[in-house]
Amino acid sequence: MIKAIVCDDHPIFREGLKKIIGQSRDITVTDEVSDGPALMEKLRGRRFDVIILDISLPGVNGLDILKDLRTAGKATPVLILSMHPEEQYAVRALRAGASGYVAKASVPEELLSAIRKVAAGRKYVSPSLAEQLASELDGSSEKPPHERLSDREFQIMRMIASGRKVKEIAADLCLSPATIGTYRARILSKLNLQSNAELIHYTIENKLT
Repeated sequence: MIKAIVCDDHPIFREGLKKIIGQSRDITVTDEVSDGPALMEKLRGRRFDVIILDISLPGVNGLDILKDLRTAGKATPVLILSMHPEEQYAVRALRAGASGYVAKASVPEELLSAIRKVAAGRKYVSPSLAEQLASELDGSSEKPPHERLSDREFQIMRMIASGRKVKEIAADLCLSPATIGTYRARILSKLNLQSNAELIHYTIENKLT
């Protein structure tokens, strides 16, 4: 039996996920948490075969948790299950240490297949993501400017583009408004943009929101 722990901040979604997984005979959700610190605490005392992790979490996001797991030497495979489409976060998640990426809009059969695959120590990517990764490896596709952003810069870019105020972003990320301002300037410079309006247009054009 594959034992999974779910890390997602929406209780209703966790309940739905448990019902979907409960329909299989070889996978069970043995625990659930709503944020990164709670997940790290659970992993100190128990062993799981797979971690099902969301990216959009309060405080520390999923990409940061992946890096924390790697730093702590945790070898438990992580399957990212996110509302964000593959083109927004999948490659970043895999680079950060995830074993697979599934969008929440996917069918249940894909999710169950992905869980089995990463629990067996393999990687799970969809056919479209595999094609994207192959293009990057052979250099046949030119990387867009936002690929030069760090994970934190990418996160803040999307928050700014969604209309969030600097103080709100700072509070959510436990950073100072001045630090967010520095990130904003760095993001605009890397993307060769001049204003938030141009940033919003860029994220829409590149399907990043």
